[in-house]
Amino acid sequence: MEPAGARAGSPPARGAGANMSLRGSAAREPPVVRGTGWLFSPLWSPRTKRRGENFGGEMSSDQAWLDDHSDFTRAYFSRRSSAVSVPPADMSRLMSPRIPRSTSDHSKLLLAPRRRTSLPATCSHFDISSQRDRLKPFCSNLSPPEWMDQWCHSPCAPRSSRSSRSCLSPCRPLSPICPTSPDLLCTPKILPPVSFETAACGHNEGCPWKMGLLGGGLTWMGSVAELCQGAVDHVGQLLSAERGSLSLVKKDCDEKSSLEEVVALTSFGGCSEHSLHCHAHQELLKSIMECVLAREAPMNLRNASEDFRFNMVNNQPSNIKTVLSVPIKNHRREVIGVVVMTNKRSIRDGSLSAFTSLDEKVLSNHMDVLGMVLDNIQLYESSRQEAKRSHALIKMAQVLSREHHSFEVLLSKMAATIMPSTGAQYCTIFIPADQTSVIDNKVTFSRVIHLECEELGATCQIYRRERDISDIDPSYACQTLKTMKTLNMAKCSEESVRSIICCPVRNERSENVIAVCQLMNKQSKDSDDLEAFNRYDECLLEDLAVYCGLALQYSEAVHITEVRRASVKVTQEVLAYHITAAEQEIQALQEATIPSAESLNIIDFNFSDFGLPEDMTTQATIRMFLDLKLVQEFNIDYKSLCQWVLTVRRGYRNNVPYHNWSHALCTAQSMFAMLMSTDQLHNIFSRLEILALMIATLNHDIDHRGVNNSYIERTKQPLAQLYGHSSLENHHYNLCLFILNNTGSQILRSLSSEDHRNVLHMVKRAILATDLNVYMQRRKEFFSLVEKNRMKWKCEKQKDLLRSMLMTASDLSAIAKPWPEQKRIANLVAMEFFAQGDKEREEFKIRPIDIMNRENSTRLPHMQVEYIDEICYPLYKAVSQLFDACSPLRDGCVKNRENWLHFAEDTEEEEHGKNV
Repeated sequence: MEPAGARAGSPPARGAGANMSLRGSAAREPPVVRGTGWLFSPLWSPRTKRRGENFGGEMSSDQAWLDDHSDFTRAYFSRRSSAVSVPPADMSRLMSPRIPRSTSDHSKLLLAPRRRTSLPATCSHFDISSQRDRLKPFCSNLSPPEWMDQWCHSPCAPRSSRSSRSCLSPCRPLSPICPTSPDLLCTPKILPPVSFETAACGHNEGCPWKMGLLGGGLTWMGSVAELCQGAVDHVGQLLSAERGSLSLVKKDCDEKSSLEEVVALTSFGGCSEHSLHCHAHQELLKSIMECVLAREAPMNLRNASEDFRFNMVNNQPSNIKTVLSVPIKNHRREVIGVVVMTNKRSIRDGSLSAFTSLDEKVLSNHMDVLGMVLDNIQLYESSRQEAKRSHALIKMAQVLSREHHSFEVLLSKMAATIMPSTGAQYCTIFIPADQTSVIDNKVTFSRVIHLECEELGATCQIYRRERDISDIDPSYACQTLKTMKTLNMAKCSEESVRSIICCPVRNERSENVIAVCQLMNKQSKDSDDLEAFNRYDECLLEDLAVYCGLALQYSEAVHITEVRRASVKVTQEVLAYHITAAEQEIQALQEATIPSAESLNIIDFNFSDFGLPEDMTTQATIRMFLDLKLVQEFNIDYKSLCQWVLTVRRGYRNNVPYHNWSHALCTAQSMFAMLMSTDQLHNIFSRLEILALMIATLNHDIDHRGVNNSYIERTKQPLAQLYGHSSLENHHYNLCLFILNNTGSQILRSLSSEDHRNVLHMVKRAILATDLNVYMQRRKEFFSLVEKNRMKWKCEKQKDLLRSMLMTASDLSAIAKPWPEQKRIANLVAMEFFAQGDKEREEFKIRPIDIMNRENSTRLPHMQVEYIDEICYPLYKAVSQLFDACSPLRDGCVKNRENWLHFAEDTEEEEHGKNV
């Protein structure tokens, strides 16, 4: 720092050194490297605004890297300071040209501190230890104005007001300049020859209280109360105050700040015990501290009892005269507390005197250090509490993830996890009778889970007590249930209850309160006393409430699942009874003589079941399995086969015009005809694949409802909710699986587990392939492979594709039947489609698509032609290219297309004749 005259721009004369003030001399002194304790000030920052300011610029309050790395910083600057050695030539260049040069030794100035002489221009060596020793008499002989002047310029001096730029505050500490520092190019800011903290604390090597806190890396192993008490005792003796007090800021749930006394009014000597605890004095100091908190600025009163802002209670006389109170701020400049000192005593005669601005700076400087340490303690405590909270939450999640057969056991384990973390003696969970339990301002609970914690040395044991609801006070739980907010009571009316906290447990889906968690009697860690639950306990209990809510929903879901599982089981038993054929039918089919395939005409692609007796249809199905040698190959029990066929037949609905048992039989017969007429298919498919194809064709439309998937999805039927896509096909497979597992119908019982699994997989794939949407997605690949003759039957993917295409070819084979049969089946399909169109028109108030619109019935021939061209003919053409024996399907499809065209022309002529 330069003197005022130097800043004005006029350099002093060479002989003016004797008349210069000590401040001016100090400003021209060469750099002196001293103790590095000041580097750990909470406002120190390694970054500056300008290159030339070094450490002296305005620092940002959030730059506290050195606070977190104090050990490294102290060691670094100690090494740097011990290594400073500037050559005389370089040193002369560093000195200001306005400073008169002298050949006298710099140390002589320190031996004659009252001499006002010019400073030397050069210095050959900096002896740091000798400099410190010589600073002792220098400071002790200073007059009060000079003492204050030197303190004001000391880098450890308390913070000055922002309007005074001539006094160096802790916000602008000077830097020891190193030879390699770029700051050597600028005029150095010379440190005054004053020992660190000499003016503030009377100690040469620095304030022992600060060094004790900051020297260990900003760690504090004691309690906050001990830390604050030590700070109050230190500054109280330092300022010669009679007494002092300290309070910290506490925020409630609404973020409102209030002061909580941490250090009670402490006497440093000179006041009676009665006056120390006088209610009027305490109220006066409380008002002053609240005013400082509101203003966030220091307050220095010469006579507090006469200040109109602070009225004494009942106008009682007070011996409190002078008061100094400053806010305690953290590094973010947020007020975290307030300290107050009263009645400064003169050192000479012990009389009362006013606190000076220097006292205010000293107190503020110490409180800045205290605020930084308190902030670090708070951060450490927060991180420690968060670690405990995370551990408790992980344990609760583990408890919730395990299977528990009892809801009470689940909640008991979760509560037992949180009780040691909060120190609660009792934990009670209230479960309301129902969601409408608040009737006429009266709340009723159906169940209560009560747990008690018993300390056993370093551990604790949780006991679940069987308590009647009438034995537990539900008033706080009722209040929480009504307000739906967390309730924290520090003191209760009962003597046995000192603290209590209640938290609502919500249902995440409905936002209803489904339970109330209550903790009682927080045990103190340091003593046997009880204490109030804090904000951390509230957060932990709210976390427990979330897990309790999940546990309640989980328990409810498990209960509902168990009930539905039982209901499904009962339904399946009823279904199995009604769907299973009667014993007489099974015996009759078992004893019947099965006609040959030729007599049943099931090898011919022109097969028609029209006019065939119902018992003959089941015999024809048995004949297919016999001729394919599936019964012999897989050791199928004959009676089980008969029961299975009859049960599958009963699974189709008779009131559905087209998708009924007759359609299932024709589909299976088409697959049987392709397999029997094409030896190549027997070489491509294994015996398991042939068995799967025959089972799939018979079951591919079982329990069809006469409507398509689109209608089921739009009407949001349970089938759509159950499967999502291909609803009907998935339902067909599941019912097929149900029959195969039904007692007496287990035709796959003799298969190995692997073969059984493979057969079911192929059956499912084959049934799902009958969805026309799936066919349209996969047929392009099939047509391309056939056209390019790239089918490789050893490839499982291509074999699966072939099975899918053959399933669709069998499903659509009615289009290749002889014309009378094709016309009859087309009318049945139209009847079923028009019935769905009528439902859509009535339910959705929309116009159905053409093939389901009854008003377009005259266009049926044209729609059949379009159906053949777009869906059927390309498939039969590709299959015929692969297997020539399947060409009757293609030829029959082409003939029926011609017949539909002629029928369309005849229909148009008839319509034209009617119009004429």
